[in-house]
Amino acid sequence: MSETAPYGTWESPITAESITGNSTTRDDVIVDPVTSIIYHLESRPAEKGRCVLVESETGREIVGKDVNVRTGVHEYGSASAIVHDGIAYYSNIIDNRVYKVNVKDGSPAEPITPENKAFRYACFNIHPYNPRFLVSILEDHTVNTPSTVVNTVVIIDTQAKTVAPLVSGADFYALPKFSPDGGKLAWQHWDHPNMPWDNSQISLAEVTLADSSLTLSNVTTIAKEGSNGFLAWANRNTLCWVCDVSGFGNPWKYDVSTKKAGPIFPSPVKEEFGAAMWLFCFFPFVIVDDAGKLGVFKAYRDGRAVLYRVDIETGDREQIESPYVVVECMRSVSKSKGQFGFLGTKVDHSEKVVVGTIRDTISFTPFTPGTISKGPNFDPSLVSVPRGIPLKAPPNDELLHVIYYPPHNPAYAGTSIEGEKPPCVVNVHGGPTGMAQQGLSWKIQYWTTRGFAWLDVNYGGSFGYGKEYINRLWHGWGAVDVEDCITASLLLAKPPHSLIDPSRIVIRGSSSGGLTVLNALCNSSDTEVYAAATSLYGVTDLVGMVKDTHKFESQYMFSLVGGSPEDTKPFQKRSPINYVDKINRPLLILQGDIDRVVPKEQAEVVYNSIKNRGGVVEYKLYPGEGHGFRMKESQCDAFERELDFYQRALGLREGVKL
Repeated sequence: MSETAPYGTWESPITAESITGNSTTRDDVIVDPVTSIIYHLESRPAEKGRCVLVESETGREIVGKDVNVRTGVHEYGSASAIVHDGIAYYSNIIDNRVYKVNVKDGSPAEPITPENKAFRYACFNIHPYNPRFLVSILEDHTVNTPSTVVNTVVIIDTQAKTVAPLVSGADFYALPKFSPDGGKLAWQHWDHPNMPWDNSQISLAEVTLADSSLTLSNVTTIAKEGSNGFLAWANRNTLCWVCDVSGFGNPWKYDVSTKKAGPIFPSPVKEEFGAAMWLFCFFPFVIVDDAGKLGVFKAYRDGRAVLYRVDIETGDREQIESPYVVVECMRSVSKSKGQFGFLGTKVDHSEKVVVGTIRDTISFTPFTPGTISKGPNFDPSLVSVPRGIPLKAPPNDELLHVIYYPPHNPAYAGTSIEGEKPPCVVNVHGGPTGMAQQGLSWKIQYWTTRGFAWLDVNYGGSFGYGKEYINRLWHGWGAVDVEDCITASLLLAKPPHSLIDPSRIVIRGSSSGGLTVLNALCNSSDTEVYAAATSLYGVTDLVGMVKDTHKFESQYMFSLVGGSPEDTKPFQKRSPINYVDKINRPLLILQGDIDRVVPKEQAEVVYNSIKNRGGVVEYKLYPGEGHGFRMKESQCDAFERELDFYQRALGLREGVKL
C-alpha cells in the first residue's frame, strides 16, 4: 500500500552506497577488428577509480590489478586502449607508458614506450598490414606549463620500443587513422584559441612503409572551414567525418580519387550529428558494411539520441527505431554481418554495452548484467521518467531547453501536505559546452525517489542544438548560463507549469557548472532564487584559472568570457570570487585536493571569505581526488553530505534547520 509524506522526506532504497560502492561505469567500447570480440573500459570507484579493460561478454579482465588503463591527455583522458588481432595496447596512467599484452594467453604485459612520466599517449591506431607500427597522440609535459606542453602525432615501433615524430606544428591533434589499405593517414588538428568544436581541420598524408620505419609525405588539409572531427574511413577511397559549416554538425566525406570533400546529405539537416569533443571516444557514427557504403549515424533531437541508417554514396537516410536515448562510443563489430557496438542507455534502464545488427531490419542485443560487471539493480518502477520541456525565455522568447524529472516513488502516493509542490534540485552541467541527456541515472533517481524534483538545464551554450545555440555563450559565460538557470527555475514554478515550490529550489553544479551556481548566488539578476547551493570543484576565479589551468582549456575562457591575457577585466567581472560578500544563501563546497583543472585554492578562498563574515558555508576536501570524484568513499560521502545539507537548509528534518 502506498503512503503519503511531505516531499523531500521519502524513504528510498537507492542509497549512496548502492550507486557508488560496487557500481561501475563504462567509459568506452573497444572492438578487435580482426576477431570482432568486444571489450570495454570500466571505471571502478571501489578500486580507487581504477579503469580496467574488460572483455564485455565474459567479464574477463585483460590487465593486472596494478594497472589503471587511463591517459592524462587533455587532463580528461579517453581513447586509452585498443585491441588488434588478440593484442591489447593501452596507456597505464600510473607511469604513462604504453603497454601491449596478449589477451588470449595471459602472458605478462610489456612496455613498448620508453620510461618517461612526462609523456602521455592516446588515440592509438595500428597499421592494418604491419602491426609493428602504432600511431598515437603524444602530449609532452617535460616543461609542464600550459604554454610549453607540446602535442604531436607519433609512431610507436612496438618491436624496437621506440617513439618517433610524425606530425607537429599544431597545438592539438586527435584521432590519427590509417586507411584500410595502410597507404594513407588522416588526422584532426586545431590551434589556440579554438576548442575542437569551434574550429578544427582534417589533414591527409601518404604513408611510406619500410622494414623499420614509417614516414609521411604529401600532407594536404582536406577540411578547413568550421569544426571538422570524428573521422573514420568508410573504405580505402572514402573518409567520413562530421562538419558544422551548415550551422549543425552533419556528415561529410572526402573522395581520395577525386580529391573532393563535401556533405553526405543532399541538403543540410537541422540536427546535430556530433558532440563537443571533450573526450575522443564520443564517436557518433559507424560503418556497417564491407563496401563502406552504409553507415549508422547518431543525431540529437530534443535532448535524445536518434539513429539513422545512411547511404554514404547517395545521402539517403532513414531513421532507425531505437529504445536508447543515449548512444555513445559507436564502433564497428562485424561489417560482413552489419554489426556495431555502442554504450546505450534507456530512460528506464542503465547504460549497457549493446550490439546492433542492421540488415533489412534492426535489432539490439545488450550484454546482460550477468556477463559484465554489475552496477545498481533496482526495480524499474522506481524510475522517474524525464520530460524534455522547451521553454520560451523572456523578453524575446528565446528557446531554452530543460529536462524535468518529477518526484516519484511507488511506495508513496504523493505528499501528505495539501497543495504542496516539491522542492527541486536544479542541476547545471559542466563544460560549459556540455549537455544533460535523458538516459537513466540512478544518481538522479537518488533524489526523485526521496520526493525531490530534478531539473537539468541545457542553457545557451550547450551542445546538441546547433552552432547558434552553442554560440549564445560566446563572451557570455557566467551570465547567459546563470540567467537561463534562473529563468528556467522561475518558469517551472509558475503557471502554466507550476511544477515546483519557488521557495525550495536548490542549485548544484560541477566544474564550470559550479561557476554558474556561485554566480547565481552573488552575481545575477536575482541572488535569492535559490534556497541553498552546492559547488562541486567549481570555478571561482577566472583570472586565476587562466594562469593555473591546463593547456587544453587555457584559452577557452577568451571565447567564453572575452578579454585577453593582458585585459582581465571581463574575467574579474564574471568571477564569483569578487562577489562572495553578496552570498547570503547556505553553500556547500566539495573539492578534490589534487585538482589540476580547478585548484583547491579557489574553493578555499570562497569558503574562508564566507566563514569569516559569519555566513553559512560548509567545505569538504577529498584527499587524492582530482577534477571529479573517482573513489568510492568520496562519491558516497558527497551524496550523503549534499542530501543532509539540503534537508537542513530546507527544514525537511523536524527541529533541524541551518
